[in-house]
Amino acid sequence: QVQLVESGGGLVQAGDSLRLACAASGRTFTNYFMGWFRQAPAKEREFVAAIRWSGDITYYADSVKGRFTISRDSAKNTGYLQMNSLKPEDTAVYYCSAGVFARTPKYWGQGTQVTVSS
Repeated sequence: QVQLVESGGGLVQAGDSLRLACAASGRTFTNYFMGWFRQAPAKEREFVAAIRWSGDITYYADSVKGRFTISRDSAKNTGYLQMNSLKPEDTAVYYCSAGVFARTPKYWGQGTQVTVSS
C-alpha cells in the first residue's frame, strides 16, 4: 500500500510561483512514476506531469510545458511540482499520484487546492 500526502497549495496571484510537495510512504518506488493531476470545478481530472522515480523520464501536459517542473528527492521520498507563471486557468485541486504507468496511476493523494487570482 502507498500513501501520498500533498502540501503547498494556496491562493496566489497570476504570474506568481508555487511549489507543491508529495510525501510518499509505504513502499519503494523503483520503476514507479510519481505524477500530478488536477481537477477544476465542473471539469474532468487531467494529467499535468509525471516523473519516473529514477529521474530519467518526465512527461508534461502541453498546457504547462515551460512553466511547471516536476522533480523528486529520493532520499526524502518526496516529489515536487514547481509551478511558475501561474495563470487563473491553473486553478484546480492538484492530486499527487503514483503507479507503474504515468497516466493511469494506481495510488492517489487527497488533493491540495491551488487558486490563482487575476
